[in-house]
Amino acid sequence: MNIQTQYSYEKTWTDTNEKDLLRIIEEEIGDADPKGTLAYVKETVKSGKTISVGSCKFRVKS
Repeated sequence: MNIQTQYSYEKTWTDTNEKDLLRIIEEEIGDADPKGTLAYVKETVKSGKTISVGSCKFRVKS
């Protein structure tokens, strides 16, 4: 699954690898279980939805 990210100040979506996804989530939520949040993001975007975590949005590459 290819996940793309977009910060609130960006206009374009960027392909993001697994390692960077985890880093972004850690930056946005701090110590509040980033791996669990990543699992939730992956499950949610599978259905074609876009989800926001802090100031970053996540979606499946279309």
